[in-house]
Amino acid sequence: MIRNMASKSSDIGRQLRSVLDRMNAAALRRPQQLQGLNIRLVAVSKTKPVSMILEAYDCGQRHFGENYVKELEEKGHDPQILQHCKDIKWHFIGHLQKNKVNRVTNVPGLCMVETVDSEKLATALNNSWGKLSQNRPLHIMLQVNTSGEDSKNGLQPSEAAAMALFVQDKCLHLKLAGLMTIGAFERSVGDDINPDFQCLVQCRQKVAEVLGVGELELELSMGMSHDFEHAIEAGSTNIRVGSTIFGVRDYPQNQTHGSTASDSNSCSSSLTSKNKSDSGEASGSSHNSVSFVS
Repeated sequence: MIRNMASKSSDIGRQLRSVLDRMNAAALRRPQQLQGLNIRLVAVSKTKPVSMILEAYDCGQRHFGENYVKELEEKGHDPQILQHCKDIKWHFIGHLQKNKVNRVTNVPGLCMVETVDSEKLATALNNSWGKLSQNRPLHIMLQVNTSGEDSKNGLQPSEAAAMALFVQDKCLHLKLAGLMTIGAFERSVGDDINPDFQCLVQCRQKVAEVLGVGELELELSMGMSHDFEHAIEAGSTNIRVGSTIFGVRDYPQNQTHGSTASDSNSCSSSLTSKNKSDSGEASGSSHNSVSFVS
């Protein structure tokens, strides 16, 4: 679906419009074989008040990302959001512990969990979602640690294909949407091709081969405020943008932060870590050169 969005004159509306324009320009620079890919913008609203989510929603934004289970719970069950944002789509983009899975799957409007990195977590999500008698599978992504940093969560690139097979064969209530990475910040600030993005593309090739599907049937979630344009050029279909839309975050003093899945989405079937404890759409655009997943 393509629709006009971010037309309101609010600060958030202007920022959304700017991000969409930059997305469109980046999409035009992609290789020809990637020109037809849809792109989803996940607005990362962690630490931001409900009022900002409502404002972004009024500007046409539908996909929102949260890193913390408690914050996702509070916002997902907020009376204003439940009443006003009927088709909001939540993405969980933080590190998820098995003992918190039920709290995430019970959030109204949950669209996708982007940070699955173990068979145990996939099994827990599968069992939890199955008990809810939902009429659709839960979309997930496999998080891959493409940078090899100890501070990052995620599967090793060599583990992604086997993990994808496990989800396909053993997790009937889950739908593997694609692969996600955070990557190293220092690799995202230059003009050269980002090796973390290249690594995720290569992982997708291997995953697609073992699953017997086309590569472009699997999404790539990569790119944040500082590097989403390069990510789109490399083939990203899902970018996680927070501070560029909502402004710099204010963290509570009792919250500690490490590497996050956001900067420091119906889930489309058409293609369409924060620290080690609890660690990133525009609904559409009037541009005719690129489609934005709603």
